[in-house]
Amino acid sequence: MACVEQPVSESLRELPLSTRLPNGLGQNGGRVDITQLDLLRPSSPSLPLEELRQRLQDDGYIFVKGLIPREDVLDARENYFKAYANTSLLAPGTSPREGIFNAASDPDLHKGIGGQGLPADPEEAKILIDAHSDPKYRAFVEHPALTQFIRDLMGWKEHVLLDRTMLRHNVPFGMGTGIHYDKLFLRGGEGFFLTAWVPIGDISINGGGLCYLANSLPLGEAIETDFTTRAAHMTPEQWISAFNANMMSGGMLAASPQEFASDHALSGGQRWLVTNYEAGDVVFHLPYSVHASGRNEDAAGRIRLSMDLRFYDKGDGGIDKRWFKIWDPNDGL
Repeated sequence: MACVEQPVSESLRELPLSTRLPNGLGQNGGRVDITQLDLLRPSSPSLPLEELRQRLQDDGYIFVKGLIPREDVLDARENYFKAYANTSLLAPGTSPREGIFNAASDPDLHKGIGGQGLPADPEEAKILIDAHSDPKYRAFVEHPALTQFIRDLMGWKEHVLLDRTMLRHNVPFGMGTGIHYDKLFLRGGEGFFLTAWVPIGDISINGGGLCYLANSLPLGEAIETDFTTRAAHMTPEQWISAFNANMMSGGMLAASPQEFASDHALSGGQRWLVTNYEAGDVVFHLPYSVHASGRNEDAAGRIRLSMDLRFYDKGDGGIDKRWFKIWDPNDGL
């Protein structure tokens, strides 16, 4: 009988990084050495709002533990993977709630392609596209525990959640999310937005979860300022695109962590921050916070499932209107 996912134990969470990641962290195109890694700072949702706001400004993110009820998150995971029951994605004898990858199938059919994260298998690609419109998923993205927290944190009376969300699964050793900051993809409006990254299930520290470059807000802002200068000759349409002549394929900032460190002369003390994610955790980050996913090297073969959501204050006139439609792989964004 397949087992139900269990939370990460306290003993596992307390192990040193050198034990949990003896070979460092895999990212697209390379690895980050253990000496360049540290842990994300966790925050309780019960902390005073002023402290949470200060942490968001200081760190560029807040990693909030247990914000959404665990079973609600696992229900969403089960609902998503049920759609793949007749494909070769899931390991035989396991449940959709677990989301264990079928290592006997051809992994190239399931790996994401570039920044789109679209499986090569046509049936799976259609399932992924359709999942963004699924009524249960659309209800989950507006989970009251999540939306109320955001309104309280930001001091908004009402919020706007952009229709274009990013629901993605990453199989072991598939393509992950490259190095970027979110403003690259939302240049079509000058309003402030807050990103919520929600792991849909437990993600081990080497299971492909998001990792953040520490103290990266000034760097993200500097990269964008430099881009703006170099883009002076571009048309408005070219300027707002993350796929223009000054960007890599997929809108990412570098092909590997080593290339990124070299291009931006990162100091030895500027580390990538990692963690074990548990179902119910949420990370919120600012538009210029530099981040990427790790490579999914989960020992149990769990598929990383997550969603990216962007929120604005209702009434903000600077919303990127291109995102007022549900994601489609051919929408050019």
